[in-house]
Amino acid sequence: MQTLDLVSADSGIEFGAGVHLDARREGNGSRVALVLPGAERAEEDAAFLAALANDFTVVAPSHPGFGRSPRPDWCTSVDDLAYLYLDWLDRSGLTGVTVVGLQFGGWVALEMAVRSCARISRLVLVDSVGVKLGGPLDREIVDLFATPRTELDKRLYADTSFALGDLAHAREEDALEVARNEEALAMYGWEPYLHNPRLLHWMWRIRVPSLVIWGGQDGIVAPGYGRELAARIPGARFEQVDRAGHRAQVECPAEIAKLISAA
Repeated sequence: MQTLDLVSADSGIEFGAGVHLDARREGNGSRVALVLPGAERAEEDAAFLAALANDFTVVAPSHPGFGRSPRPDWCTSVDDLAYLYLDWLDRSGLTGVTVVGLQFGGWVALEMAVRSCARISRLVLVDSVGVKLGGPLDREIVDLFATPRTELDKRLYADTSFALGDLAHAREEDALEVARNEEALAMYGWEPYLHNPRLLHWMWRIRVPSLVIWGGQDGIVAPGYGRELAARIPGARFEQVDRAGHRAQVECPAEIAKLISAA
């Protein structure tokens, strides 16, 4: 069993280059999963992380600028995030790590995998963004920043009871976390909108078993995008979870964790 001394439960991770991120560690499995979140609140992923921790030691950081993680001035691109996490894997000495990318985190995971899979044994993408599959005028990803929140909730979740709802009635800390996450998401993914136009041409470099999981009721990025994304990753497998929307791990945490553990 590999040891993981760089992070303890409910603490942070020192990532080098002066970057210290808020992070959680759960479980004591022999396998390690690095979970890269999307723009959801950390609390929303709690059930998923707990389910995954039944079979893995799970490390889940908040990206720089998201949640309670500070962002250094130089960290402004998804490239920066990918190198940050790859550097942490190198310094940790861990091998055979399962990298799980959730939505925006899927884009970060893809950028990591095309650069180096030396310490990565498996890649898992859950309703990921990051790749342009259609033509320049094809709208593949709904504009998160221009969509009214009530409509956005319906697109993010198959069951809107999972949504935070009207932020005017939310707890102040929740509303602030949503605002900070959305501000960071806009900085990293405003233009080009939530994708790297070069990434598609380098996906042949992903040489580890890959699993693409998609919510069957994803109203942000349709399941057809997910199937095509899986087809572009050598040997990738596609799984659809019919009862889930865009944040499938929030609505179906046990089912998503089981798919990852069994892969």
